[in-house]
Parts: sequence; C-alpha cells; structure tokens
Amino acid sequence: MTNGSDYLNYESLNNEADDLNITIKEKRLKLRDGLCCGDRIAISNDLKTLQEKNCVLAEELGHYHTTCGNILDLSDIRNSKQEKRARNWAYEKLVSIVSLINAFEKGIRTRSELAEYLDVTEKFLGQAIEHYREKYGLYYIVDHYTICFEPSFVIIKMFKPI
Repeated sequence: MTNGSDYLNYESLNNEADDLNITIKEKRLKLRDGLCCGDRIAISNDLKTLQEKNCVLAEELGHYHTTCGNILDLSDIRNSKQEKRARNWAYEKLVSIVSLINAFEKGIRTRSELAEYLDVTEKFLGQAIEHYREKYGLYYIVDHYTICFEPSFVIIKMFKPI
C-alpha cells in the first residue's frame, strides 16, 4: 500500500503550489504564521523549522482549495467552519491514512519518529490523529490494518486466517 511517495515536504508542497500558479512568499507576519489571499500565500519567516513551514503551507493550501472570502474573524461560526475545513484538508494531505500505514510498515512506532518521517511537527501530528478520531470514531479499518485512535494511537496489522 503506497502512494508513490511517503510524505510531502515543504519543497514538494511549493512545487504543487507552483503547478497551480500560486505565489508563495516568506515574509514577516505579525499576527499569524500563514495567510492565503486568492492565488497568493504568505508564510511567516519567523518559523524556525521546515516542519513548521510544511504544516503552515499545507493549511494555507487547504484555504486555497476549500475556503472563500475573508475568514479572519473566527468569532463568526461560518469562518470557524471554513478554518476547520482547511485544517482538515492539511491533515489529510500531510498525514494520510496511507502514509500512516507506510510508516508502520517501515517500523516507525513512536510519535516523534512518525512526525519526523512525515516531516510535520508533533503538534500537527496529534491534531491530525484527533481529526481522524472525529471523522472515523475510535478506529478505522482499511485493507488488513486497524488504526486505533483511542485510547491511544496504534496501528495493528491483521492477518487472514488460513
């Protein structure tokens, strides 16, 4: 079970954005880590790691693909819903079910190893796992794998009886 590449890093997301004619600029942002306005995305140059930039760029691409208008005022429930939709898009882009299984098959077992393998922050990984728990419930079964989201995150490979 592979998707052609094990993860999407900052460079590959930049290439994807370039293919969509989206301009990405790293610049000083005072109040946020990223901002999407039409076909332009700004990423804060205060972010310290490529993993942080990767997570922020994925979310901003999520905004490009899933939201419309100015949604900066999150006290408006409609804007909060659009924000959540963009984040969920980013979680599924960078921490796909397939990439979780691929990591398991490569012997990756801890959250820190998994975050490093997927080129995301541990915080983003935790939020992605929570997203899948909200989406699927306590567990999700795909092919011969059961992915448990609670009480703790674990992947179990099931074998067919002979």
